[in-house]
Amino acid sequence: MRLFLSISAALALAACSSSPANDSSDATTPAAAATTTPPMLAESCKADAAQQFVGKTATPEIVEQARVATGAKTARVLTPGMMVTMEYRGDRLNVRVGTDNVIGSVDCG
Repeated sequence: MRLFLSISAALALAACSSSPANDSSDATTPAAAATTTPPMLAESCKADAAQQFVGKTATPEIVEQARVATGAKTARVLTPGMMVTMEYRGDRLNVRVGTDNVIGSVDCG
């Protein structure tokens, strides 16, 4: 029984040990990774182009027109109290509406 417990403890400790360091020949270095902008951070949304839609009702057609006007790849309508992800996406239009579904502001991100 003691032998079994000793072996179990040794295996558990071995499983918790850290893995060996990466090979230094890895082509992905922090300096190389920092030279390119990830697609999700690329600026392709110009919110100024959608200011004309502020004050209008956020119908699917109006939201799509605003998305096309800004050059954004995607758009999302944000309502008061709505839970949203906070990651920044330079290619996304945020359409902020009030409880009456009227567009109060637009921004990218």
